[in-house]
Amino acid sequence: MRQSKLFTKTIKDAPKDEVSLNAQLLIRAGFIHKEMAGVYSYLPLGLIVIEKIKDIIREELNAVGSVEMIMTALQSSDIWEKTNRWSDEVVDNWFRTNLKSGKELGLAFTHEEPIANIMSNYVSSYKDLPFYAYQFQTKFRNELRAKAGILRGREFLMKDLYSFSTTKEQHDEFYEKMKTVYLRIFERMGLGEQTYLTMSSGEPFAKYSFEFQTLCEAGEDTILYDEAKRVAINKDDYSDEIFTDFGFNKEDFNFKEGKSIEIGDIYSLGEKYSEALGLGYTDNDGKKKNVYMGSYGIGVPRVMGTIVEVHNDENGIVWPAEVAPFQVHLIYLGRDSKIQESADQLYKDLTEAGVEILYDDRDESAGTKFKDSDLMGMPVRIVISDKTMANNQVEYKLRKGGDAVLVDLDKIAQKLKEK
Repeated sequence: MRQSKLFTKTIKDAPKDEVSLNAQLLIRAGFIHKEMAGVYSYLPLGLIVIEKIKDIIREELNAVGSVEMIMTALQSSDIWEKTNRWSDEVVDNWFRTNLKSGKELGLAFTHEEPIANIMSNYVSSYKDLPFYAYQFQTKFRNELRAKAGILRGREFLMKDLYSFSTTKEQHDEFYEKMKTVYLRIFERMGLGEQTYLTMSSGEPFAKYSFEFQTLCEAGEDTILYDEAKRVAINKDDYSDEIFTDFGFNKEDFNFKEGKSIEIGDIYSLGEKYSEALGLGYTDNDGKKKNVYMGSYGIGVPRVMGTIVEVHNDENGIVWPAEVAPFQVHLIYLGRDSKIQESADQLYKDLTEAGVEILYDDRDESAGTKFKDSDLMGMPVRIVISDKTMANNQVEYKLRKGGDAVLVDLDKIAQKLKEK
């Protein structure tokens, strides 16, 4: 992409009412636009990152036999009343509206009821199970607090996966697999080193569950984590009982305390929703039984915001390679038409070679271009200028530290391939 064709621009200062680092950097770098507290639009660069996060999640879920679908955001009260969740006493963060007829609707904040209701049309025998369905869908939550940028939104994209099994034993096999899948997802996104499988209360779905918490000073949670064993406990849920109930001996752990951000969770739902919504099957002996369900969530913008909170420096964002909007930021400096022709050709050649590249072809000063490049945070910066081309070379520099080096123009494609 030519930067001159990118309608967004970097700005010096984020909105004065924006206190979170993730939103400050993303707004300044032209990735997102703040509509109101907890509600953000994703501009071209931001959308690319969102789609890359989705692609990583999609690849890992498809690899374990999950299938993608999408459900509606508008929800009727009928199915929610069957599980006693159409109540302000039970769920206090609904957004609700009314049809012209007067019938009340909700904007879904989760989809356990809707998917159980849908699947009741397609499951009748043990032969139909197990299966796993997921979606990427906008959720709406009437959050009291919305001061954490895209970490806590009132409107946000979520990946929610639901598993459907014949028995608890069959469910547990997939549930355990998902722990590994989630950790692999976060590893690919550049959060593996900071993320811990965390024991916690399972409310509102079960007594206990597992969260995936990323150590970060911007976090709203506090965890007690064992660096060697790579497990943690949410401090709010710490008790002798939780050790007893959990695959654990308290004396075996060496816990440290740290602030953290919850970027994913997995729940065992049991038969609560299937029983209420008539999702059953006939087993091998002809007996009618309820489907055993699980729920597995990842907030996509929250992951994006966490990446920014973890990977930044005094100059801006430092994107991990797999989620960066572009792998290379090519910067042309100077006014020599022949040098610009060389820059244009390099952009064309690298693009044809499959390199994701943002080409800063704007008529701006070197200082402006370098500041913008650091703020945007692409993994690699390549500079082509009168000075470098004196020896038919370009300047190559990693965003994450390291000194700039000169590389022969005809060898830069190979160097990027090796990187």
